[in-house]
Amino acid sequence: MEYLLQVKIAALVGLLCLTLLFGFIPARIKWFRDTNGTETHRTVLSLISCFAGGVFLSACLLDIIPDYLSDINMELDARKLETSFPLPEFIMAAGFFTVLILERIVLNCKEMRGSHEERTALIPERRTGHGHGHGQGPDLESSGHHVHVDVQAHSPFRSFMLFLSLSLHSVFEGLAIGLQTTDSRVVEICIAILVHKSIIVFSLAVKLVQSALPPLWVAAYIGVFALMSPVGIAVGISVMEAQIAAGPLIQAVLEGLAAGTFVYITFLEILPHELNSPGKQLLKVLFILLGFSIMAALTFLG
Repeated sequence: MEYLLQVKIAALVGLLCLTLLFGFIPARIKWFRDTNGTETHRTVLSLISCFAGGVFLSACLLDIIPDYLSDINMELDARKLETSFPLPEFIMAAGFFTVLILERIVLNCKEMRGSHEERTALIPERRTGHGHGHGQGPDLESSGHHVHVDVQAHSPFRSFMLFLSLSLHSVFEGLAIGLQTTDSRVVEICIAILVHKSIIVFSLAVKLVQSALPPLWVAAYIGVFALMSPVGIAVGISVMEAQIAAGPLIQAVLEGLAAGTFVYITFLEILPHELNSPGKQLLKVLFILLGFSIMAALTFLG
């Protein structure tokens, strides 16, 4: 086995093991799963979530979108496809609207089912008397408001879309390793991805735990996410061997769809939820900036 292939396989194993390690820290420690703790406990969890939001914001603006625009423009130039229409941005918008439409369909179906169940539950109350039924109105309204603000913000669907977009990006990171032709570049890129992905998977695990997913599902998500970069490395090695002509263009288009998905999750789910919840607003902004700054520094250092 040639030395370059050995280095790539070592990178594959290293990425898999470290991703699993950092991903299972929030998943296995009960402290992260406790939603009925003290005020201090809830504040710390919120600040950790804000830090994760800063990490995702940085990954979106400084990593995923620039990588995608660079790749798609390179492929369009290579194929001499010139158009005044902003095609790269349109592909990214397609990813954004795909998630938006899917989520609205899911929420609309849940709303219709919930409305039917609520009407069914109210029938016996109306029979007991007008005064009792009237007294229940504000509670139902309050409960509906809580669902809209909190539970929906950490819904399993949005957690899945976050997982999906990050997983696709991880495949592309693995491809970057698998497509290298020198062992020094493989090691250099692998170290950068190891540091980057360790923070990302920890933040992802925090979000998955907060979405109230069953522990088995959280473990499955983290396990699959950990496999994505190794899968990308394996695909990159295969592409180098097979010399698929359309491979880079297909990769760039998928990367654009993933970027649009990530824009939606970052700006319409993670940041609004943390900033719209009351208390410690300036401290929350500070932790978002902290997460962003750490990822920006890693990006600056290469």
